[in-house]
Amino acid sequence: MQFAPLYPLIHKLLKPSFPNCLWEGNCKTKTIALTFDDGPHPVHTLPLLDVLATYQVPATFFWLGANVERFPEVARAVWQQGYWLGLHGYHHRSFTRLSPQELQQSLQQTQLAIAAACQIDPTEVQQRIRDVRPPNGLFTPQTLHLLQQWNYRPVMWSVVPEDWVRPGVAVAAQRILNQTHSGSLIVLHDGYCGGEDVAETAAQIIPALLEQGYQFVTIEQFWQLRAERCLA
Repeated sequence: MQFAPLYPLIHKLLKPSFPNCLWEGNCKTKTIALTFDDGPHPVHTLPLLDVLATYQVPATFFWLGANVERFPEVARAVWQQGYWLGLHGYHHRSFTRLSPQELQQSLQQTQLAIAAACQIDPTEVQQRIRDVRPPNGLFTPQTLHLLQQWNYRPVMWSVVPEDWVRPGVAVAAQRILNQTHSGSLIVLHDGYCGGEDVAETAAQIIPALLEQGYQFVTIEQFWQLRAERCLA
């Protein structure tokens, strides 16, 4: 059974309950964010980069530390092309099943893996790469409290086409196009589950959304827009 139709309802329920998470951007501007989880992957990520480069749109990648260590050359290619990076844990394990010590270690290990693969100073990584998306979107109030205590920023989503079950490119693309509105935060996957279709899906949705007048931005820009809105 596929749960794609339920995700918009889940978003509406959870967003007001956990306002400190980034669920979406400014609904008053035609900006949207395209994000990718579970990478980097040696087969799926590089063709995706070609699509993003073709349309010159920014994106944000939430990485698994273990994959960064396995495929450092792919991670370095993403970094060198200027994409924004976030953390998805070292392994794809639910944060709710980790002790506080295990969770903190998972995030720190991922930051160190990124620093080594991308040849960045670890201190810079700790300061700059601190957006965190929990695997499977599972978290508790304690999880969010710990992330904020450690100076991480929790990032969720508003458009989830459930591409990891491979419903087909046409179905995944149509789900995204149907659900996207101003401020949408879209999540796709370039890892082992769903990554087979990610480049083709991106190649379908990006030109369609650009034609509708949407502007792609990074997660960092969404945070900036949120801060400006709070100050206004």
